[in-house]
Amino acid sequence: MTSHTILVVDDSRVSRMLIRAIIAHADPQAVVIEASNGDEALVKTQSTPITIATLDLNMPGMDGLVLAKELLQRFPKAKIGLLTANIQQMVREKADALGINFISKPITEEKILSFIYG
Repeated sequence: MTSHTILVVDDSRVSRMLIRAIIAHADPQAVVIEASNGDEALVKTQSTPITIATLDLNMPGMDGLVLAKELLQRFPKAKIGLLTANIQQMVREKADALGINFISKPITEEKILSFIYG
């Protein structure tokens, strides 16, 4: 299994902790960077390249779709998943247009692992 540097962005600390625990259990070598919003994520990835990111859609400041655009400019090969409870078709279409994965909440081990390693 190739080790990854994974960015986890969610304004919910519980969600970040859950995703981190799922990743750590599956791949103890993975490096996980956590951020509670888009601005923090951009600062934390200035000097650390990422290979994968999970982004919450609804956060204070920039939303996950805006953050995804920013991250894809820096890391065009990054695999990005948009995590959201908002399952409207419009949100799915915007994710598709960016070439990112749509992952519906609630967060489960199966959803996270199939996105990262599937």
